[in-house]
Amino acid sequence: MTRLKLAGERTFRSLHVRNYRLFFYSQLVSLTGTWMQTTAQSWLVLKLTDSGVALGVMIALQFLPMLLFGVWGGVVADRLDKRRTLIWTQGAAAVLAVAMWGIVLTGVVEVWMIDVLAFLLGMVTVVDLPTRQAFVIEMVGTDEVANAVGLNSAVFNAARLVGPAVAGLLIHVIGLSPLFLFNAISFVPVIGGLAAMRPDELVRHAPAPRARGQIREGLRYVWNSPVLRSTLIVCAVVTTFGFNFIIVLPLMAKNVFHGGAGLYGALLAVMAAGSLVGALTAANKARPSRPLLVGSGVAFAVLCMAASVAPSAIACAVLLVPLGAASMVFLTTANSTLQLNSQHHMRGRVMAIYALVFLGSTPIGGPIVGWISEQWGARAGLFVGGGASLVAVLAVMAGTWRQRIHAAQREPAVDLAA
Repeated sequence: MTRLKLAGERTFRSLHVRNYRLFFYSQLVSLTGTWMQTTAQSWLVLKLTDSGVALGVMIALQFLPMLLFGVWGGVVADRLDKRRTLIWTQGAAAVLAVAMWGIVLTGVVEVWMIDVLAFLLGMVTVVDLPTRQAFVIEMVGTDEVANAVGLNSAVFNAARLVGPAVAGLLIHVIGLSPLFLFNAISFVPVIGGLAAMRPDELVRHAPAPRARGQIREGLRYVWNSPVLRSTLIVCAVVTTFGFNFIIVLPLMAKNVFHGGAGLYGALLAVMAAGSLVGALTAANKARPSRPLLVGSGVAFAVLCMAASVAPSAIACAVLLVPLGAASMVFLTTANSTLQLNSQHHMRGRVMAIYALVFLGSTPIGGPIVGWISEQWGARAGLFVGGGASLVAVLAVMAGTWRQRIHAAQREPAVDLAA
């Protein structure tokens, strides 16, 4: 019992910080609403079009702004007060949720309207995501950033566990439109929590001054750091081809296992349950490590390929639990690695590049995986994502080995006779 208590205290130690505690609990509410909307929005597009390509295009449009403007969002994060910036971005996201609710409620909704609102939400995310990522270290400080990143991932996946499950049930009971209203209301606690924080308790550093060439400076900074560069490259490949579950899983539920919104929500929920376990496991680690990053990446890729050939919905659901855990350990380890290896005045831009490869890669990978799924089935889309991820992780592993061999060869020989 004592060991369990100590493990719990170690896992949730960042919650002792008041500002972070406000952020943590308000995000749990808001992200649950976001996942309810995400589930409803994907199902709505399939209902209107019955097309994997249309679903992939909608997802791609939501993340296209990150691909086009993501690095500029990092410059904004480095220049402006992060707490105030988040208040504005969260408010803008709430307005877009209200707009989505309105067009669905009145029955005028068309696919192009969903696409436009998805694109506008992506524009908000360009600033919101790198700012939110870089704000973590201001709330908890350097010593607890790995723990806080893990807890943020736990919040994300707890919401992903509850949101789709509730959404799948509510779509049957009360229809689609209320889910978008619930999401809009869920932003109120976040804005209130940010406003209630104590600014004097934040660990702040001098903002980056306005200057020309700051985007190029950020790109050079990442490229000249082997740790940052290799971490971002492997994340780019894995997220481009492997993290398209919002496209593949509804197609698996509908076309492979012949289920409805309830099965789709259940598949997302069981994967989120595994992700929650993975996030809490990562939060319990003191610091990220390269073996943990590579090992979780290999496990993720192999489990993707295994899930793609699952003979039944139950077998697929069982495999999605460890798949979710591996995916979250991989992402949390990558996130912590980037934050701890970045200088304060560059962290916003580094995290913007991370957001770029994590979300901005979706406009590339989403339509590709959607097309593969439409041509050869959802199983093929999931298998290709796992295979591409495995190649990327093994390439990073080989590169790490080469670096160690070269480093050993450069070390001066020891004179044993001396």
